[in-house]
Amino acid sequence: MGSAQAPPRVAHYRYVLLGSTLFLAYQYAISLWKLTHSSQAMENKFSALAKNEYMGFLIAQNLHMLFGYGLLAIIAALLAQPVADFWSRRSNYQGPIPVVFRSLTLTALVHAYCTLRLVKTRPYFLDEAEFGQWYYKALAWIPEAIMPTALFGLFTALPLTAIALAVIWQSRKFGRKGYFTTASILLIGIGITIYQNRSRPLVSKAAEGSPLNIMIIGSDSLRADRLGCAGHRPSRSDGLAKDGVSPTIDALAARSIHLENCYTGIASTMESGVQLMSSLYPQTHGIRQMYPDRKTVKKTEETIIPMARQLRAKGYDTAAIGDWCAGYYEVLPQDMEHISVSSFDTFKIYMSQAVVMAHFVIPLYFDNPLGYKIFPQISSFAQFVTPEVVTKRVEDRLAKVAARKQPFFWHVFYSCNHLPYRSVEPYLSMFSDPHYQGRNKNGVDFDIDNFIGGTSLETKWQALPPHEIQQIRDLYDGCTRQFDSCVERILASLKANGMAEKTIVIVTSDHGDDHYEPGVTLGHGLTFNGGLQANHVPMIVHVPGAAAAKIPETVRLIDVAPTLLELVGVERPKSWQGQSFAKWIDQTEKPIHRPFYGETGFPFIQFTVPGIQRPKLPAMDEMTQIDKEFNYQFVLKEKYIAPLIHAKQRCLKTADWKLVCTPTAEMSRHFGLFHLKTDRLGETDVAATRPEVLGPLKVALERWMDEQYESAIAEIFPSGEPP
Repeated sequence: MGSAQAPPRVAHYRYVLLGSTLFLAYQYAISLWKLTHSSQAMENKFSALAKNEYMGFLIAQNLHMLFGYGLLAIIAALLAQPVADFWSRRSNYQGPIPVVFRSLTLTALVHAYCTLRLVKTRPYFLDEAEFGQWYYKALAWIPEAIMPTALFGLFTALPLTAIALAVIWQSRKFGRKGYFTTASILLIGIGITIYQNRSRPLVSKAAEGSPLNIMIIGSDSLRADRLGCAGHRPSRSDGLAKDGVSPTIDALAARSIHLENCYTGIASTMESGVQLMSSLYPQTHGIRQMYPDRKTVKKTEETIIPMARQLRAKGYDTAAIGDWCAGYYEVLPQDMEHISVSSFDTFKIYMSQAVVMAHFVIPLYFDNPLGYKIFPQISSFAQFVTPEVVTKRVEDRLAKVAARKQPFFWHVFYSCNHLPYRSVEPYLSMFSDPHYQGRNKNGVDFDIDNFIGGTSLETKWQALPPHEIQQIRDLYDGCTRQFDSCVERILASLKANGMAEKTIVIVTSDHGDDHYEPGVTLGHGLTFNGGLQANHVPMIVHVPGAAAAKIPETVRLIDVAPTLLELVGVERPKSWQGQSFAKWIDQTEKPIHRPFYGETGFPFIQFTVPGIQRPKLPAMDEMTQIDKEFNYQFVLKEKYIAPLIHAKQRCLKTADWKLVCTPTAEMSRHFGLFHLKTDRLGETDVAATRPEVLGPLKVALERWMDEQYESAIAEIFPSGEPP
């Protein structure tokens, strides 16, 4: 009787799958622990609300994540099986348990590799405390001279090779049937790729006599004074940084009309966006803070006549295309026919995002078109609707309108420059100190609980040391360069589709940001202390055929809509408050300074004003509530509407003077006067020594506040503005 034959040394798929599943089950358990732990650490009332009233939603979201883990386990096992099989055939340790262990180890190594890959592809996903330092040091061993080649080999060639080998191994395992299946899958994949990247129908020239197209391109929080064409020079000029922060925008400005002093009447996104499209001040259109209730939104919709309505009536294709910063179009569409933005900030989105980001493997492996099909909610998050995604949507839509030769009016709006200034490489580190290893390395260190649960951040943020402030400013410059690259692609697409010479292009923003200038810290729409950098926005207007020019005279965002309608020959509504500057562009009218009137937005921080006591307002989580009947939006409680409006600072700027009105706790009004010609950052209040300037400005500002009447500078100073 012969001896028993030894079992073959192979790694059966079921044991490999078990090993991959055990690793991912551990990841799932850790994610649940992190989610629970972070919820317990949160101290604002919304975290308690999530746990007390929305536990069912949170549980359902976590169960949904299980599907992704299961799919990953299957794929990981298919990829790991060839190596596990090779390992088993050469090992003295046989049986199911060693195979499970090998698979678990291989899955862990792949997971570590994919996490390492994020350092260069999506650093904004990384938690600095857990990932940043170690991974940056690991990649720092690669010499700069071979960095591009090494990164391509490590993060592109290597995974493609590993996948190809795994597919070949699995195909051979099943013989002819396996080869047939693999070939079919490859043919389908090639077909899909060809279809998605098929050549677009281009037009060599737009139809003669057709109206001009209009495209407004903006980046949330982009400061006018931080562009190269405004004279800004970053802290580094080596390597990729040698072209500055905005080479494409600078080149566009050089052949366009560059209005160097344009201001928004409120430095807050939704309010400013409605102002841009309706040519009305916030106190007129009604959206005066970022958490309007349903009644306010409805009233605004009934009040405004948006620019898109006028252009749609003339046959224009109208669209809003953007990421989460453009999400307010879902709340207030403003007659845009096509809206392609990520969902606006709602409480359910916040909760869903908290779950997804706790389950780190979901954004790690499903941030792709297939992943969006499985987890559609992730396409609503800021981390997933990236500038790349927005730009691709613009390119695709340009090809469509070019094919049908339809004029268009689009607002393309990015979040590139918005806090916390998290861009991707190479922009992330392009302008920053390569030796910096602090808590602001990947973006501004930002505690959301402190932000929504208190109004005392002024003191904390003022204590930031100079090197941290410089790092934040350098991060911001990288964000600007990323936006500049988006503009470059859009301009190239316009040219490729034959529409560059038939399209008015505007580069602008909704507002700027404070960057620790005197009297301020971070943020926007919070104060008129110091300079006006949070209200000063770029205004570069390219009109085909118009002569390039720099115009230093002041204009406002409310002036843009009337200008555009005049340029394309469409009548403006009589209710609009802005004034066209189209005749400045064709040089048939001499520019003169226009007065800038402004107000602050939601008071996340109540900045101190020397010598006065400001009205006390509670924190954001006390002033707002969740409206289940209004798509779970955050809305300002009705009892705080009047106090918030009363507590707003207001501002009036002429050519050389700035007047700031700050309401006091005693229900009076304090006025600060600043001579911008000699005191650009508003550090010295001269109200007591220049009564001849204070008096007329005070009358004009109060008339605007109380009667909504806008006084021209010539009305304020009939004999001319005092020096």
